[in-house]
Amino acid sequence: MTETTQTAGRLYGVGLGPGDPSLMTVRAIEVIAEADVIAYHSARHKRSIARSIAARHIRDDHIEEALVYPVTTEGTDHPGGYRGALEEFYTEASGRLAAHLDAGRSVAVLAEGDPLFYGSYMHMHKRLADRYPTEVIPGVTSVSAAAARLGTPLAEGEEVLTILPGTLPEEELTARMASADPAVVMKLGRTFAKTRQALENSGRLAEARYVERATMAGERTGNLADVEAGSVPYFSVAVLPSRAGAKPPEPEPEQKREPGEVAVVGTGPAGPLWLTPETRGTLAAADELVGYTTYLDRVPVRPGQGRHSTGNRVESERAEFALDLARRGRRVAVVSGGDPGVFAMATAVLEAASQDRYAHVPVRVLPGVTAANAAAARAGAPLGHDYASISLSDRLKPWDVIAQRLHAAAAADLVLALYNPGSQSRTWQVGKARELLLQHRAPDTPVVVATDVGGPDETVRIVHLADLEPEEVGMRTILIVGSSQSRTVRRGNGETIVWTPRRYSPGEAD
Repeated sequence: MTETTQTAGRLYGVGLGPGDPSLMTVRAIEVIAEADVIAYHSARHKRSIARSIAARHIRDDHIEEALVYPVTTEGTDHPGGYRGALEEFYTEASGRLAAHLDAGRSVAVLAEGDPLFYGSYMHMHKRLADRYPTEVIPGVTSVSAAAARLGTPLAEGEEVLTILPGTLPEEELTARMASADPAVVMKLGRTFAKTRQALENSGRLAEARYVERATMAGERTGNLADVEAGSVPYFSVAVLPSRAGAKPPEPEPEQKREPGEVAVVGTGPAGPLWLTPETRGTLAAADELVGYTTYLDRVPVRPGQGRHSTGNRVESERAEFALDLARRGRRVAVVSGGDPGVFAMATAVLEAASQDRYAHVPVRVLPGVTAANAAAARAGAPLGHDYASISLSDRLKPWDVIAQRLHAAAAADLVLALYNPGSQSRTWQVGKARELLLQHRAPDTPVVVATDVGGPDETVRIVHLADLEPEEVGMRTILIVGSSQSRTVRRGNGETIVWTPRRYSPGEAD
């Protein structure tokens, strides 16, 4: 007698689309027709939206497996809590499906939308796909359906679409919405109030649209700001559509126009990796960008956004130009390198904004990563204790004042972050500063020489104060001079780092 081996059945994850049965794919219908077992998730009331979508294709001779969730909210008396209850359910449910597959039956697990996009099917997939032949049939997502029902583009050109679950903490939602181009928030329901607050906090509420049960019976669309929290079901999404596709508002007459605002934004020392979410979002939302050409070139070009670049020595004129644009109702972002409040544009804008004619123009300052912080991070932790920031540029203050401050800070044994140390026309200041500092510091005091941090020509070197060469210092360089406590260490990988202890122990310096 010959022993036969049972061939395992095939697992299918079947995407059903957003709700309208006519949006199911041909392949999804074929698989349901061919399957021996039809499985679907449902709540404890036993009604399954997935089954209702596919109902016309389910035969009387199909074996049906209703995978009934033990909980629908995070409250449970399970000893492992909510997650423990779900883990036990997924293990039990996948075991039931495995029994059918072991018996040679094909199993189609129905999934609303797309099976691998925030879907319940993926929990079966992770437990079974490595043991049985598997095919996943993609479906139209609720995101695509929502955009179609709104009749507005989700993303255009180089915009980046962000998908967020409403279950994220409010602060995280706010940060991500502030930095996003277009975005969609899934899983509203009980998270709606939090999501609405995050949209308001990020300044995006006016743009937000609402879609409920897209393509299904009871569909509803509208402005999210007009929706009552208590009326929002789980099957709804918040949409921040493409800004590129937004119709610009009709210009108001000059005499009726409300003032816009000026946001002074810090872009950090280099490119996009150094932007904060708030800064990224403000730059994207601005009607006009104003800034020094080098810094403005870091900001991506967006359709419909005005760009006004200037030279490096017209800060007052640049500030007044931005404020005049805001007085005409424009949202203006003044682009600054590093942190705008550290030897940068915030002072110039606020000084101009203090004039009577700009008294009613809102001005915000958005922080950025400073050159000192960026250089320190590359070198180790030289700013680990008290430090002073001093600009060596004598264009706006006399050298005598700079020298007095260098003497005072050096005598106090502070680490020094020296901004604007040199340029093509300022060549002697670094040598003079070195000479002055050597009156207070040992010749082997570590100095971080950091140029173009974060940029394509980045160099970071650690030298002794006595060996600091003015010739290697340029406009893109910042110097960090250690205190008597600062230490350099050569690590096992050959890297040299510098750090300043948080404890201060005078007399222990070598």
